[in-house]
Amino acid sequence: MSGSPAVVMRLVASAYSVAEKAGTIVRKVLHSGELGIVEKTGVNDLQTLADRLAQQSICASLSRRFPKITIIGEEELPDEEVQEDLIENGQAEEILQKTCPAEYSGLKEEEVDDEQLTSCCFLTSGLLDNVTVLIGIAYRGRAIAGVINQPFYNYQLGAGATLGRTMWGMPGLGAFGFQLQEVPGDRRIVTTTRSHSNKLVTDCVDAMEPHEVIRVGGAGNKIIQLVEGKASAYVFASPGCKKWDTCAPEAILHAVGGKLTDMHGNAYRYDAKVKHMNSAGVLGTLRNHEYYVCRVPQSVLQALKSD
Repeated sequence: MSGSPAVVMRLVASAYSVAEKAGTIVRKVLHSGELGIVEKTGVNDLQTLADRLAQQSICASLSRRFPKITIIGEEELPDEEVQEDLIENGQAEEILQKTCPAEYSGLKEEEVDDEQLTSCCFLTSGLLDNVTVLIGIAYRGRAIAGVINQPFYNYQLGAGATLGRTMWGMPGLGAFGFQLQEVPGDRRIVTTTRSHSNKLVTDCVDAMEPHEVIRVGGAGNKIIQLVEGKASAYVFASPGCKKWDTCAPEAILHAVGGKLTDMHGNAYRYDAKVKHMNSAGVLGTLRNHEYYVCRVPQSVLQALKSD
């Protein structure tokens, strides 16, 4: 490889290292036993100390190295100086060695929108495999790269197990850090919300005529279910999801040939000026996206207006 890596490759390489740092922070908070839980909008919308520290780490680390990017995070945090031990300066060398897709090679730092989320509310319920750190990178309204860290991956193996893993992907380049698998073609397995269900959600899931339904927390976790062959479709007919929930997972899903849209089959846009709520729900698939779009009930489409 000649010359300096493209801006987007340097950004993804930094995001990878920063996500791993955030994952380490999340584990430390859990092991300390001091979760620092506060309610944001209610008992089903919690924020932990891990959320706050991880977001501080991500925002401060990326803005220090890439001061011109626009960073959009979930948590509303006070503007205060970030402790130096939260800063991550590393970059994943294996990503820097990759060839940047031609369409992104000329991308400038100020053209990038970075959407990031640490979903640590699952720490409060003990659902450690649902906890994820998400860093999505958007360009001209499209999710073009994503990083997902699972801080507690392998926790079921008990003492001595190496905890955590990080996966990343970029359309036109591929996805890395996991083994792509698919649900057998004669099976329809739907993954949906664990804790935010309602009649619209259940009606829509039922309309897919699934052989099995898996209810788990976290948008990132649900996309992992798709790419690892545990589910065929991610169906969430509700406006509860935000852009920072789906930007990174969408990029990884697209990198392996999958698709993520609203319930009408329309793509979401990611940039600083769009509203944060995915108001028309989320439909993600690895294959056969149109099959699932066509089965969305009219009652759902009428209730969830496309942006």
